[in-house]
Amino acid sequence: MLECLRNRIVTHKFVTIQLHKLAAPMRRDVFQAIADPTRREIINLVAGKYLNLNAVAENFSISRPAISKHIKILTECGLITITQEGRDRYCEVKLDNLQLVSTWINQYKSFWNNKLDALEQHLSNQIKSLGKSSYPKNKKS
Repeated sequence: MLECLRNRIVTHKFVTIQLHKLAAPMRRDVFQAIADPTRREIINLVAGKYLNLNAVAENFSISRPAISKHIKILTECGLITITQEGRDRYCEVKLDNLQLVSTWINQYKSFWNNKLDALEQHLSNQIKSLGKSSYPKNKKS
């Protein structure tokens, strides 16, 4: 009986600890922010205009609380700042953090450009070695 009670206490502590870990705030990054099409659209919308939260929400068919969650994530990533002006809260875009994405993309852009250049060179060499006469002539209709 005592052993059973001890097991329940240990299990309860383990479950409680795991739930606290899940409830801990996630560290957000710019890649998470731009992964969602709604958040990308919010960024595009706010980049062109200085809008309050209601004006942003009016541009979407999802609920206002859903838009608020998206804006919260964008704020946590540093892509949007919220400014209080009287009773209204306004969104302002801060695109400096997108430099991380640009750097990451450029790294792979260079990699793939090199691979495609090598493929082009290889195909060009293959065509030269086969000779142009091996290819059928285009017939005009």
